[in-house]
Amino acid sequence: MKPAAVIDWVFRFVKGMFIGTGAILPGVSGGALAAVFGLYERIIAFLSDLKKDFLKNVLFFLPVGLGGVFGMFVLAYPLDYFLKTASIQVLWCFIGCILGTLPALYKEAGKEGRKPRHYVIMAVTAVLGFIGLWTARQYLNVALPLNVGTWILAGAIFSLGVIVPGMSPSNFLMYFHMYEPMTAGIKNLDLSIIIPLGIGAVLCVLCFAKLMSIILKKAYAGVFHFILGIVLASTAVIAPTDYSGISTTGIIVSVAVFLGGIALGLSMGWLEKKYKREE
Repeated sequence: MKPAAVIDWVFRFVKGMFIGTGAILPGVSGGALAAVFGLYERIIAFLSDLKKDFLKNVLFFLPVGLGGVFGMFVLAYPLDYFLKTASIQVLWCFIGCILGTLPALYKEAGKEGRKPRHYVIMAVTAVLGFIGLWTARQYLNVALPLNVGTWILAGAIFSLGVIVPGMSPSNFLMYFHMYEPMTAGIKNLDLSIIIPLGIGAVLCVLCFAKLMSIILKKAYAGVFHFILGIVLASTAVIAPTDYSGISTTGIIVSVAVFLGGIALGLSMGWLEKKYKREE
């Protein structure tokens, strides 16, 4: 395998790792991250028509899937630990990574051209998205029973987080008091939770991926500027607001990991442009 091919494979694994980790990080959308990393359009095309170029797509998404599993399962415990012990630093690092990839997402959004209305879509979506996400965080609080049916629902919500960019599955599961039991089940490889989650995810994909594919074909620029707005809104929502008790060292570390995240995001965009191969 050529060096460029190896780098491309590893690069897709890292993207999958971020998407998988983002899927279980409150306030972050897996679909928005997929768009940020330039994978969203191809994911929707694949899921909406599994028979078309099946083997080619499987080989392309294999490292993404492995990275996603790594991000969700292997990183679930340390992520949970650091969110409890150093949440400010973790969130600023993630925010930095997202902001660092925004230039690439902005370029992708304008791939088929953009008009003034697309900037309006982005701005309005960012404002309304922020208001909606903040309001839901403050006031939505519904305790659902934990059974096979609700875990299937949780799986569908997770899948919607990929298909519908900007929807944060973890946030909704927190509102339903299912987030902590779900992450515990994932960490402990509890099949009574993992299997229904998988069933719900597959059913949701079969129902909605085709619809999103049609929308993308008819309004590509509009969809991607909507995604840009949602990314801005969701990034603003997860920004830490409570700094009580944080030390000077903690602030310095927060700034350092934020800048490091931006650098990582920018470098990922640069590496993708340099090593991108025709698939």
